[in-house]
Amino acid sequence: MKRTTLLLSLFMAVSAIFAQDYNYKFRLILKDKGKTSYKINKPEQFLSPKAIERRQKQGIKIDESDLPISQDYIAAIEKTGGKVVAKSKWLGTVAVHCSDSSMVEKYKALPFVSDALFVWKGKPKGEPRERKEQFYPAKEMVSFGNNYGRGVDNIKPNNGQYLHKAGYKGKGMLIAVIDAGFNNLPQIEMLDNVDIKGSRSFVYEDEGIYSNGGQHGLNVLSCIGTNKPMQFVGTAPEASFWLLSSEDSRSEFPIEEDYWATAIEFADSLGVDVVNTSLGYNDFDNPAEDYTHDVLDGKTALISRAADKAADKGMLLVIAAGNSGDSPWEKITPPADAVNILTVGAIKRDSVVTDFSSRGMSADFRIKPDVMALGDASIVVDDRGNVTMKSGTSFASPIMCGMVACLWQAYPTLTNKDILEAVRESGDRYKDPDSSYGYGIPNMEKATQIAQQIADQKKKK
Repeated sequence: MKRTTLLLSLFMAVSAIFAQDYNYKFRLILKDKGKTSYKINKPEQFLSPKAIERRQKQGIKIDESDLPISQDYIAAIEKTGGKVVAKSKWLGTVAVHCSDSSMVEKYKALPFVSDALFVWKGKPKGEPRERKEQFYPAKEMVSFGNNYGRGVDNIKPNNGQYLHKAGYKGKGMLIAVIDAGFNNLPQIEMLDNVDIKGSRSFVYEDEGIYSNGGQHGLNVLSCIGTNKPMQFVGTAPEASFWLLSSEDSRSEFPIEEDYWATAIEFADSLGVDVVNTSLGYNDFDNPAEDYTHDVLDGKTALISRAADKAADKGMLLVIAAGNSGDSPWEKITPPADAVNILTVGAIKRDSVVTDFSSRGMSADFRIKPDVMALGDASIVVDDRGNVTMKSGTSFASPIMCGMVACLWQAYPTLTNKDILEAVRESGDRYKDPDSSYGYGIPNMEKATQIAQQIADQKKKK
């Protein structure tokens, strides 16, 4: 009996040690944002001149949702215990990291907190690995006989070259790529002339977007911004970029939605015009957190609500539909269900939808995906500087994003929603949309004509 008791005690002690080896993150839902010294009539205190200008051009008022969360609230949360790692002024949420799961009750007890939700569990991160830099020259600096080089297959299905021939290649447009890692980007010759305005990771304890081992964001960026004539030219080669990381490749938990919401609000404050996100969430490491099809209404998932709010602030969001078309889930993944954003599915070179491209509709019966672009063996640059092929709506989305940015460059007086409508209407299935193709494959020449019509109508008013 004594031996059994001793073994049981030892087991409990060891279990307790291992239990303490986990950290946690909770999403705090605030009752309000508290008092702040910032004023709506002085937006220059919390928004860049470019962000203010974007709102003014589209007739968007600066309101209470633009005001930051009270620093007193942030201080009170951290005084209670833990570290604030994400926050959304638009949605009134704060994500906090702590080492004790029982802290959730203390957070709930704060007078300005209405609820606290579990959004992450994991082991403490160790020391960052040592990394040696290496320059990656292009493997083969080969001329392919046309300006786009190997990238011609990316742009042709949507006739994006029409915009480029007219002189619109994205110059003056600021694009945010919110994604995963951009591994080795500073050392890659094929991307050395892309206009990068800045970069930032929103993932807690991230090693940095250029050295975290992920290259998904880099592949995505290359579809838009590569500018090596006769080798590979992207769909907006003269645009400027902010690179923002919100994806934690170490696990899959709802905290990544909080990171993304923080990143999109940062992009807004910078005055970003167009955003590409080739991320989607429905299946988490904790099955209890998984989404179901009924949440695909653009109003339920936190990331979708943040995307919709971003559209209301005047940014044009282009989002990958997801790669679940041939899986049991099948449907689009948040934030692809958001309202007033452009959800992009994937086609092959013969214009047939790929099996993996996620299907619609949304739960509230909106057309999704919106449009289609090449997502089967799309041309990208990898993290060793090679021009190669990868498949997924992750690449259809940025291919379309670059063309959308060029279209908006051509018609700067139009709103983000005007451009969105012009692209949808230019789809080859606009009059007969379905859940696989949405409005179909846009034609940028036709989209230009529709944008011109919208611009002419506005002048008459």
